[in-house]
Amino acid sequence: MKKLVREFQLSPAELETVRACATALHLTETVARILYARGMTTEAKMRAFLDPSARHFLSPFLMKGMKEAVALLTQAREEGWRVALFGDYDADGIGALAVLSRALKAFGIEPYLYVPERAEGYGMSIAALDKIFDEFLPDLIVTVDCGISNAAEVRYAQEQGAYVIVTDHHELPDVLPDCITINPKLADDYPYDNLCGAGVAFKLATALIGEDALPLVDFAALSTVADSVPLVDENRDIVAEGLKRIERAPRPAFTALMGKTTEVSAQTLAFAVAPRINAAGRMGDAHAALELFTTDNEDVIAVLAEKLNLYNAERQRACDELYAQAVAKIREEGAYGNVVMLAAEHWNAGFVGIVAARIAEEFSRPALLFVKRGDMLRGSARSIDGVNIFEALKACSEHIEEFGGHSQAAGVNVRADEFEALKSALDEYIGSRYSREDFVSKLYVAGEGEDHARVAHELALLEPFGMGNRRPLFTIEADAVDATPVKPLSPHVSLKLDGLDFMYFGGAKDLKFLRSALKKTLVFEYNLSMFRGKEYLKGFVRAVLPAGGGDADAEAFENLLLSVRGKKVTPDTDTASMDAFLAEKIAGCAYGLCAVCYEIGTLAAFPSLAGVPADVFRLSAGNAENVVLYAPDPGCDVSAYRDVVFLDEPPANALQTGHAALHVNVGICGYERLLKVPTERTQLLSVFSLLRSRCAEVVGGSYAEAAHGCDSLGLDPETFIFALAVFEELGLLSLEGGRLRMFRGKHTELAASELYRAVVRLQEGV
Repeated sequence: MKKLVREFQLSPAELETVRACATALHLTETVARILYARGMTTEAKMRAFLDPSARHFLSPFLMKGMKEAVALLTQAREEGWRVALFGDYDADGIGALAVLSRALKAFGIEPYLYVPERAEGYGMSIAALDKIFDEFLPDLIVTVDCGISNAAEVRYAQEQGAYVIVTDHHELPDVLPDCITINPKLADDYPYDNLCGAGVAFKLATALIGEDALPLVDFAALSTVADSVPLVDENRDIVAEGLKRIERAPRPAFTALMGKTTEVSAQTLAFAVAPRINAAGRMGDAHAALELFTTDNEDVIAVLAEKLNLYNAERQRACDELYAQAVAKIREEGAYGNVVMLAAEHWNAGFVGIVAARIAEEFSRPALLFVKRGDMLRGSARSIDGVNIFEALKACSEHIEEFGGHSQAAGVNVRADEFEALKSALDEYIGSRYSREDFVSKLYVAGEGEDHARVAHELALLEPFGMGNRRPLFTIEADAVDATPVKPLSPHVSLKLDGLDFMYFGGAKDLKFLRSALKKTLVFEYNLSMFRGKEYLKGFVRAVLPAGGGDADAEAFENLLLSVRGKKVTPDTDTASMDAFLAEKIAGCAYGLCAVCYEIGTLAAFPSLAGVPADVFRLSAGNAENVVLYAPDPGCDVSAYRDVVFLDEPPANALQTGHAALHVNVGICGYERLLKVPTERTQLLSVFSLLRSRCAEVVGGSYAEAAHGCDSLGLDPETFIFALAVFEELGLLSLEGGRLRMFRGKHTELAASELYRAVVRLQEGV
C-alpha cells in the first residue's frame, strides 16, 4: 500500500521565518513552506530560486582540470592537431557531443565525432579506439559523458600517441584515468557536483568560448532533464535558461521532435524529445540522433526526425512486450527479496534499462534486467529514491565483470555463472544497509489543497519540476464522491471537490471506492493549462487512499455476493494456527503475504497483523508487500503473492491467485450474511414487484451505490443488492447508465441465475 509522507515538518521558529519570507515575496505560506523545506531557507535564496537564469551560472574554472583542458585545446588549435570527441549513445551523451562539437568549431577546431552503438557497449573500448585511430588518427581524444571508469582504455589511447581529456559526471571509481580529467564529483572548488554529462560539456564550452556558448544551453537543458539529475542549483538554471531559448527560438531539430506539442516545459523535454533521442541508440542507430543535433540542414533534420519518431514508436511497442514478459517472469519466480533480478536470452539490450525503471517503480525495489549473450549477461540497473545502487554494486563487485553509473542507474556486465551469487550478495547488502521503511511506496505531500487558484499560479514559479524538485502533491479529504467516467467505457474519471475540478486518469478502477461512503484521501497536483487563450485550472488525482472510518458495508456485501462465482475452497487452518503462521511470515519477509477478509471484525482475531498496511476492495500497490485486503473486488489480481490467506472462510475464491499457496481459516465464517438473504420465490417476487412499481427511485451505477437509497423502499441493503444482482443476471433489469430500467415480457426461473443457485447451495450447506 502506498504511504502518505509529509514532505516536511517545520519547527515554530522555522515557520516564523517562512511567514516573514512569504510576506516579503508576496507568496502564500503554502508555497513559502515548500521553498523553505527544499533548501531555500532565506529570502535571498528564495528569490534566486524563483528567478533561475544564466546569471547564476558558476565559473567553469572552479572545476578541477578545466584550466589544463583549455590550455591543451588551445595548443591543439594553434598547432593544428586532429581532435576526436568520444561520446555516449543516450540523450545525455548525444547532447554533450552536440554542445562540445559546436563549441570547438566556434573555437577553431573541426572535431571528428565518434559515438558507439549500444551493441559495442557503454563507454570507451579498445575496439572503438582502434576504429578511431584507423579512420582519423587523432592527436587528442576528448570524452564526453564517459571515460571516468576507463583508466585502461585511456592508457591504451595514450600508448597509440594521443593525448586524452576525460569529461564525465558519473561516480568516481577506485582508479582514475591518468590524464586531464573534468568531473564535478572530484574534490575541487566547484560547489555543485550533480551536473549531467552535457552540463559538464557546457561548462567546458563556456571556458573555451565564453558567452558565445550560451546558445548551446538548450542541448544541455535537454540532457539534464533526460539524465534524471536533480533539477536544483545550477541544473535548475541550465534547464530554465534552455527552456527560455527553446520557447523563444527553437532549433529546427527541437521543433521537429516536439511535433504538435505547443507547451515547452521540462516535461516536454522528458517525455517528447528525450525518448526519441534515446530510441535511436536503443534501436542501434545512435548516429541518426547525433547527426540530427549536429546538422543545420532543415531537409536532413526533417528526414532524421521522422526516422527517430518511427524508432520511438517501435521502442514503445517493444518495451511494452518486454515489460509484460518481465512481469510474467516475476509472477512465476516471485519477487520477495530486496532486489529484483531477471535475465533472458531473447530480450533487447537497448530496452532493459527502461523496463528496469518501470519494475523498480512498481515493485519499490532496485531492479536489474539482463540479456544473456553466451556466458555473459549484459544488463541495466535502476533504483528507487534512497537506495544507492552504485554503492551496492561496488560492494558486490567481486561478482561483476564491469559496471558504471550513479546512485539511481548503472550498466552492469556479469558472468552467467555469477548471476545467483550477485543476486544473493545484493539482497544481503541492501537488506543490511536499508530499513523496511526505505522500500515502502511513498507519496510525498506538501499540504492540503487550499486557495487553489493562487497556490497553482505560485507553484508555476517553481518550474521546472523534476528529480530533486518534485512537483508538489496535495491532499483533500472526502467521503462519497460523485465521480463519473469522462465518457462511456472510458478508463478516466472526473469529479469535483472543494470548488476544484479534478481529472483522474485511469481512475475507473477506483470508482467503487470513490463512490462509497468510506473516508478517503485524494492525492493530487495542480495543473494550469491554456486553450484558445483561456486558462484552465484542474487537479490531477495521483492516488486515492483509505483514510479510515466511514461505511463500506454495502460495497463489501456486493463483493462478498459476487465472489460466490469463484472456485470452491477447502478450509484447512484454525484461527490460532493461522495467526502463528502469519506472525512467522511477517517476521521472516516483508513481501509475499496477502491476508484477505470479508468481515472487518475478523481482524480482531489476528494480533499478528497489527501494523500491516490495509487496502480496501483492491490493491493500491503492485509490489507484493505484505498487506491486509478487505472485501476484495471479484477478479482482484493477487498473483504476485507467495501466500494468500483467507482470514475468514469465503464462499469461494474469486481472486486471481496465480501460483500462490492458499490458506483458508476453518474457524471463522466470512459469508454469514449470505445465509440470511431471502431466496424463496414469493419473497423475491414481492421485491421484483416493488422495484417495478418504484423504478424511478433507484439510482446508482452499481448494486451497492443504488442500495444507499433503498431505505425509502422499505428494503434492507443486503436483500436489495441480492435481488438486483439476481434479476440483472436473469435479464429482467439493468443499472446501465446509473438508473434502473425494467424489461417487460421476459419469462424465466430463479434457478437460471448462477448467482442465485450458488447462494442457495451455501444456505443448504451443499
